[in-house]
Amino acid sequence: MKIFNITENDSNQRLDKFLKKLFPNASSSLIYKFNRKNKIKVNNKKEDNEYKLQIKDEVKIYLNDSEIELLSKVEKINNNLEKTKFDRKNIVYEDSDLIIINKDAWINVHPWDHKTKESNIISQVQDYLWNKLNSLTFKPSLVHRIDRDTSWILIIAKKKDILTKLTSDFKEHKNIKKFYYAIVLWKLPKNNWTIDKKILRIENAKDENKVIISEDGQKAITHYKVLNEFEVKSSSKNLIFSELEVEIETWRMHQIRVHLSSIWNPILWDNKYWDKALNSFLSKNYLLKRQALHSWKIQFHHYGKQKNSRFEAKIKDDLINFLKKIKSKI
Repeated sequence: MKIFNITENDSNQRLDKFLKKLFPNASSSLIYKFNRKNKIKVNNKKEDNEYKLQIKDEVKIYLNDSEIELLSKVEKINNNLEKTKFDRKNIVYEDSDLIIINKDAWINVHPWDHKTKESNIISQVQDYLWNKLNSLTFKPSLVHRIDRDTSWILIIAKKKDILTKLTSDFKEHKNIKKFYYAIVLWKLPKNNWTIDKKILRIENAKDENKVIISEDGQKAITHYKVLNEFEVKSSSKNLIFSELEVEIETWRMHQIRVHLSSIWNPILWDNKYWDKALNSFLSKNYLLKRQALHSWKIQFHHYGKQKNSRFEAKIKDDLINFLKKIKSKI
Protein backbone atom coordinates (compact mmCIF):
# COMPACT_ATOMS: atom_id res chain seq x y z
CA MET A 1 0.00 0.00 0.00
CA LYS A 2 1.16 3.52 -0.82
CA ILE A 3 -0.21 6.90 0.25
CA PHE A 4 -0.31 10.00 -1.98
CA ASN A 5 -1.12 13.41 -0.53
CA ILE A 6 -2.90 15.82 -2.87
CA THR A 7 -1.38 19.27 -3.25
CA GLU A 8 -2.57 22.33 -5.21
CA ASN A 9 -1.26 21.19 -8.60
CA ASP A 10 -2.90 17.75 -8.27
CA SER A 11 -6.24 18.99 -6.96
CA ASN A 12 -9.47 19.80 -8.84
CA GLN A 13 -9.18 16.84 -11.20
CA ARG A 14 -11.18 13.65 -11.39
CA LEU A 15 -9.87 10.70 -9.45
CA ASP A 16 -9.60 8.52 -12.57
CA LYS A 17 -7.71 11.27 -14.45
CA PHE A 18 -5.29 11.61 -11.55
CA LEU A 19 -4.71 7.86 -11.45
CA LYS A 20 -4.14 7.71 -15.20
CA LYS A 21 -1.42 10.37 -14.93
CA LEU A 22 0.06 8.66 -11.88
CA PHE A 23 0.03 5.26 -13.61
CA PRO A 24 0.55 5.95 -17.36
CA ASN A 25 0.96 2.21 -18.07
CA ALA A 26 -2.47 1.37 -16.66
CA SER A 27 -5.44 1.25 -19.00
CA SER A 28 -8.63 3.06 -18.09
CA SER A 29 -10.38 -0.26 -17.62
CA LEU A 30 -7.67 -1.41 -15.19
CA ILE A 31 -8.01 1.80 -13.18
CA TYR A 32 -11.79 1.31 -13.00
CA LYS A 33 -11.18 -2.28 -11.91
CA PHE A 34 -8.89 -1.15 -9.09
CA ASN A 35 -11.54 1.24 -7.85
CA ARG A 36 -14.32 -1.33 -8.20
CA LYS A 37 -12.32 -3.83 -6.10
CA ASN A 38 -11.64 -1.25 -3.35
CA LYS A 39 -7.93 -0.92 -4.10
CA ILE A 40 -8.30 2.88 -4.17
CA LYS A 41 -9.40 4.87 -1.12
CA VAL A 42 -9.67 8.64 -0.66
CA ASN A 43 -9.58 9.74 2.95
CA ASN A 44 -10.14 6.11 3.93
CA LYS A 45 -13.31 5.64 1.89
CA LYS A 46 -14.22 4.58 -1.61
CA GLU A 47 -14.99 7.40 -4.07
CA ASP A 48 -16.44 7.34 -7.57
CA ASN A 49 -14.08 7.81 -10.51
CA GLU A 50 -15.73 11.21 -11.10
CA TYR A 51 -14.77 12.46 -7.61
CA LYS A 52 -12.88 15.78 -7.79
CA LEU A 53 -9.74 15.64 -5.67
CA GLN A 54 -9.25 18.38 -3.11
CA ILE A 55 -6.13 19.84 -1.50
CA LYS A 56 -5.04 17.70 1.48
CA ASP A 57 -6.95 14.63 0.28
CA GLU A 58 -5.15 11.40 1.07
CA VAL A 59 -5.23 8.77 -1.68
CA LYS A 60 -4.33 5.24 -0.63
CA ILE A 61 -3.38 2.70 -3.31
CA TYR A 62 -3.62 -0.92 -2.16
CA LEU A 63 -1.05 -2.35 -4.56
CA ASN A 64 2.39 -3.75 -3.84
CA ASP A 65 5.56 -1.83 -4.68
CA SER A 66 6.39 -3.89 -7.79
CA GLU A 67 2.90 -3.31 -9.23
CA ILE A 68 3.14 0.42 -8.59
CA GLU A 69 6.60 0.58 -10.15
CA LEU A 70 5.45 -1.30 -13.25
CA LEU A 71 2.38 0.92 -13.76
CA SER A 72 4.36 4.13 -13.13
CA LYS A 73 7.36 3.44 -15.32
CA VAL A 74 7.52 5.64 -18.41
CA GLU A 75 9.98 5.35 -21.27
CA LYS A 76 11.53 8.77 -21.70
CA ILE A 77 10.89 10.56 -24.98
CA ASN A 78 14.11 10.69 -26.99
CA ASN A 79 16.23 9.20 -24.21
CA ASN A 80 19.41 10.10 -26.13
CA LEU A 81 18.88 13.85 -25.79
CA GLU A 82 21.95 15.94 -25.12
CA LYS A 83 22.20 16.89 -21.47
CA THR A 84 22.63 20.64 -21.26
CA LYS A 85 22.29 22.41 -17.94
CA PHE A 86 19.82 25.26 -17.74
CA ASP A 87 21.56 28.65 -17.84
CA ARG A 88 20.15 30.69 -14.96
CA LYS A 89 21.40 33.88 -16.61
CA ASN A 90 18.45 33.51 -18.98
CA ILE A 91 15.92 33.90 -16.16
CA VAL A 92 14.04 37.17 -16.59
CA TYR A 93 11.72 36.62 -13.61
CA GLU A 94 10.72 33.81 -11.28
CA ASP A 95 8.20 33.35 -8.48
CA SER A 96 6.15 30.49 -7.07
CA ASP A 97 3.65 30.68 -9.97
CA LEU A 98 5.81 30.99 -13.09
CA ILE A 99 9.24 31.42 -14.57
CA ILE A 100 10.04 33.73 -17.50
CA ILE A 101 12.97 32.80 -19.73
CA ASN A 102 14.95 34.67 -22.36
CA LYS A 103 15.29 31.81 -24.86
CA ASP A 104 18.24 31.70 -27.24
CA ALA A 105 17.66 31.27 -30.95
CA TRP A 106 17.97 27.74 -32.41
CA ILE A 107 17.06 26.07 -29.10
CA ASN A 108 14.22 23.56 -29.18
CA VAL A 109 11.36 24.04 -26.74
CA HIS A 110 10.08 20.45 -26.38
CA PRO A 111 11.92 17.09 -26.44
CA TRP A 112 10.08 16.01 -29.59
CA ASP A 113 10.70 19.20 -31.60
CA HIS A 114 12.36 18.67 -34.99
CA LYS A 115 13.20 15.00 -34.26
CA THR A 116 16.59 15.95 -32.91
CA LYS A 117 18.82 14.87 -30.04
CA GLU A 118 19.50 18.48 -29.11
CA SER A 119 18.68 19.69 -25.63
CA ASN A 120 15.44 21.62 -25.09
CA ILE A 121 14.14 24.38 -22.81
CA ILE A 122 11.30 22.44 -21.15
CA SER A 123 13.56 19.56 -20.09
CA GLN A 124 16.19 22.00 -18.82
CA VAL A 125 13.68 23.99 -16.79
CA GLN A 126 12.03 20.88 -15.36
CA ASP A 127 15.45 19.61 -14.25
CA TYR A 128 16.20 23.01 -12.73
CA LEU A 129 12.90 23.03 -10.80
CA TRP A 130 12.70 19.36 -9.83
CA ASN A 131 13.40 19.92 -6.11
CA LYS A 132 11.24 23.05 -5.87
CA LEU A 133 7.96 21.38 -6.88
CA ASN A 134 6.06 18.54 -5.24
CA SER A 135 3.29 17.75 -7.72
CA LEU A 136 2.55 14.11 -8.50
CA THR A 137 0.95 14.71 -11.91
CA PHE A 138 1.84 18.22 -13.09
CA LYS A 139 5.12 19.43 -14.58
CA PRO A 140 6.08 23.03 -15.44
CA SER A 141 4.55 23.72 -18.82
CA LEU A 142 4.85 26.20 -21.66
CA VAL A 143 2.14 28.86 -21.75
CA HIS A 144 2.48 29.93 -25.40
CA ARG A 145 3.87 28.80 -28.78
CA ILE A 146 7.26 30.04 -29.94
CA ASP A 147 9.58 29.77 -32.94
CA ARG A 148 12.80 27.79 -32.74
CA ASP A 149 14.88 30.19 -34.82
CA THR A 150 13.91 33.35 -32.87
CA SER A 151 15.16 34.49 -29.47
CA TRP A 152 12.12 34.82 -27.28
CA ILE A 153 10.68 35.88 -23.94
CA LEU A 154 9.03 32.69 -22.77
CA ILE A 155 6.51 32.07 -19.97
CA ILE A 156 6.48 28.69 -18.22
CA ALA A 157 3.79 28.01 -15.62
CA LYS A 158 4.69 26.21 -12.39
CA LYS A 159 1.07 25.74 -11.32
CA LYS A 160 -1.81 24.08 -13.13
CA ASP A 161 -4.35 26.85 -12.47
CA ILE A 162 -1.89 29.53 -13.67
CA LEU A 163 -1.26 27.51 -16.84
CA THR A 164 -4.99 27.13 -17.51
CA LYS A 165 -5.72 30.84 -17.08
CA LEU A 166 -2.75 32.13 -19.07
CA THR A 167 -3.17 29.70 -21.97
CA SER A 168 -6.79 30.81 -22.16
CA ASP A 169 -5.70 34.47 -22.28
CA PHE A 170 -3.22 33.74 -25.07
CA LYS A 171 -5.80 31.77 -27.02
CA GLU A 172 -8.37 34.57 -26.73
CA HIS A 173 -5.77 37.38 -27.12
CA LYS A 174 -6.99 38.71 -23.77
CA ASN A 175 -4.86 40.86 -21.43
CA ILE A 176 -1.77 40.16 -23.58
CA LYS A 177 0.55 42.62 -25.33
CA LYS A 178 3.63 41.41 -27.22
CA PHE A 179 6.51 43.58 -28.44
CA TYR A 180 9.40 42.55 -30.68
CA TYR A 181 12.78 43.97 -31.59
CA ALA A 182 13.78 43.69 -35.24
CA ILE A 183 16.61 44.81 -37.51
CA VAL A 184 15.40 45.37 -41.06
CA LEU A 185 16.85 46.44 -44.37
CA TRP A 186 16.47 49.99 -45.71
CA LYS A 187 14.79 53.10 -44.40
CA LEU A 188 11.15 52.79 -43.30
CA PRO A 189 8.45 54.86 -45.07
CA LYS A 190 7.44 56.43 -41.74
CA ASN A 191 8.90 56.45 -38.22
CA ASN A 192 5.62 55.22 -36.72
CA TRP A 193 3.19 53.27 -38.84
CA THR A 194 0.60 50.52 -38.89
CA ILE A 195 0.68 47.78 -41.51
CA ASP A 196 -2.85 46.53 -42.11
CA LYS A 197 -2.71 43.80 -44.74
CA LYS A 198 -4.52 40.48 -44.83
CA ILE A 199 -2.30 37.42 -44.89
CA LEU A 200 -3.07 33.95 -46.18
CA ARG A 201 -1.50 30.74 -44.94
CA ILE A 202 -0.65 28.26 -47.69
CA GLU A 203 -1.42 24.74 -46.51
CA ASN A 204 1.18 22.05 -47.30
CA ALA A 205 3.63 24.67 -48.61
CA LYS A 206 6.99 23.23 -49.65
CA ASP A 207 9.20 25.40 -51.85
CA GLU A 208 6.91 28.44 -51.74
CA ASN A 209 6.41 30.70 -48.71
CA LYS A 210 3.98 29.46 -46.08
CA VAL A 211 2.29 32.85 -45.73
CA ILE A 212 1.51 35.51 -48.35
CA ILE A 213 -0.26 38.87 -48.55
CA SER A 214 -3.74 38.22 -49.97
CA GLU A 215 -7.21 39.74 -49.85
CA ASP A 216 -8.41 36.16 -49.38
CA GLY A 217 -6.48 35.95 -46.11
CA GLN A 218 -7.17 36.84 -42.49
CA LYS A 219 -7.00 40.29 -40.92
CA ALA A 220 -3.49 41.11 -39.70
CA ILE A 221 -2.31 44.32 -38.02
CA THR A 222 1.28 45.18 -37.14
CA HIS A 223 2.47 48.43 -35.53
CA TYR A 224 6.10 49.51 -35.67
CA LYS A 225 8.27 52.32 -34.31
CA VAL A 226 11.72 53.17 -35.68
CA LEU A 227 14.35 53.19 -32.92
CA ASN A 228 17.45 53.88 -35.01
CA GLU A 229 18.71 53.78 -38.57
CA PHE A 230 22.19 53.88 -40.10
CA GLU A 231 23.95 53.42 -43.42
CA VAL A 232 26.81 51.00 -43.87
CA LYS A 233 29.19 51.54 -46.79
CA SER A 234 31.45 48.84 -48.13
CA SER A 235 33.37 48.16 -51.30
CA SER A 236 30.65 45.88 -52.62
CA LYS A 237 27.39 47.15 -51.11
CA ASN A 238 25.90 50.23 -49.45
CA LEU A 239 23.16 49.17 -47.06
CA ILE A 240 20.76 50.97 -44.73
CA PHE A 241 19.71 49.15 -41.56
CA SER A 242 16.83 50.12 -39.26
CA GLU A 243 16.12 49.01 -35.70
CA LEU A 244 12.43 48.67 -34.85
CA GLU A 245 10.10 48.01 -31.97
CA VAL A 246 7.13 46.04 -33.31
CA GLU A 247 3.79 45.35 -31.64
CA ILE A 248 1.37 42.85 -33.13
CA GLU A 249 -2.34 43.37 -32.69
CA THR A 250 -3.24 40.10 -34.40
CA TRP A 251 -1.19 36.94 -34.00
CA ARG A 252 -0.88 35.35 -37.41
CA MET A 253 1.81 32.91 -38.48
CA HIS A 254 4.95 34.76 -39.71
CA GLN A 255 2.97 38.02 -39.46
CA ILE A 256 5.86 40.37 -38.65
CA ARG A 257 8.15 38.84 -41.26
CA VAL A 258 5.56 38.92 -44.04
CA HIS A 259 4.29 42.43 -43.25
CA LEU A 260 7.76 44.00 -43.13
CA SER A 261 8.83 42.22 -46.28
CA SER A 262 5.69 43.48 -48.04
CA ILE A 263 6.82 47.11 -47.57
CA TRP A 264 10.36 46.28 -48.79
CA ASN A 265 11.86 46.30 -45.29
CA PRO A 266 12.54 42.60 -44.70
CA ILE A 267 14.02 41.34 -41.44
CA LEU A 268 17.71 40.61 -41.85
CA TRP A 269 18.58 36.97 -42.52
CA ASP A 270 14.95 35.93 -42.90
CA ASN A 271 15.48 32.78 -44.94
CA LYS A 272 11.90 32.65 -46.25
CA TYR A 273 10.92 36.22 -47.00
CA TRP A 274 14.22 37.78 -48.09
CA ASP A 275 17.04 37.53 -50.60
CA LYS A 276 19.31 34.50 -50.06
CA ALA A 277 22.27 36.28 -51.64
CA LEU A 278 22.08 39.07 -49.06
CA ASN A 279 21.74 36.46 -46.29
CA SER A 280 24.97 34.92 -47.52
CA PHE A 281 26.64 38.36 -47.63
CA LEU A 282 25.68 39.08 -44.01
CA SER A 283 26.77 35.66 -42.82
CA LYS A 284 30.15 35.95 -44.52
CA ASN A 285 30.92 39.56 -43.62
CA TYR A 286 29.07 40.13 -40.33
CA LEU A 287 28.56 36.63 -38.90
CA LEU A 288 24.79 37.01 -38.72
CA LYS A 289 23.32 33.53 -39.08
CA ARG A 290 19.74 33.86 -37.89
CA GLN A 291 16.85 36.21 -38.43
CA ALA A 292 17.27 39.49 -36.56
CA LEU A 293 14.02 39.16 -34.65
CA HIS A 294 13.70 39.02 -30.87
CA SER A 295 10.56 38.64 -28.76
CA TRP A 296 11.44 41.53 -26.51
CA LYS A 297 8.69 42.51 -24.08
CA ILE A 298 5.46 41.01 -22.86
CA GLN A 299 2.58 42.31 -20.78
CA PHE A 300 -0.03 40.02 -19.24
CA HIS A 301 -2.28 39.62 -16.21
CA HIS A 302 -0.37 37.81 -13.47
CA TYR A 303 -3.10 35.80 -11.76
CA GLY A 304 -0.92 34.89 -8.81
CA LYS A 305 -0.26 38.57 -8.06
CA GLN A 306 -3.66 39.74 -9.38
CA LYS A 307 -2.13 42.58 -11.36
CA ASN A 308 -0.93 43.39 -14.88
CA SER A 309 2.78 42.72 -15.22
CA ARG A 310 5.29 43.68 -17.91
CA PHE A 311 8.67 42.05 -18.48
CA GLU A 312 11.57 42.63 -20.86
CA ALA A 313 14.13 40.12 -22.14
CA LYS A 314 17.41 41.76 -23.06
CA ILE A 315 18.47 41.60 -26.69
CA LYS A 316 20.76 38.64 -27.28
CA ASP A 317 24.53 39.02 -27.62
CA ASP A 318 24.65 37.81 -31.23
CA LEU A 319 22.42 40.70 -32.34
CA ILE A 320 24.31 43.18 -30.15
CA ASN A 321 27.63 42.04 -31.60
CA PHE A 322 26.23 42.26 -35.12
CA LEU A 323 25.18 45.86 -34.50
CA LYS A 324 28.58 46.74 -33.09
CA LYS A 325 30.31 45.27 -36.11
CA ILE A 326 28.19 47.00 -38.72
CA LYS A 327 28.26 50.33 -36.84
CA SER A 328 32.06 50.16 -36.85
CA LYS A 329 31.81 50.42 -40.66
CA ILE A 330 29.91 53.71 -40.57
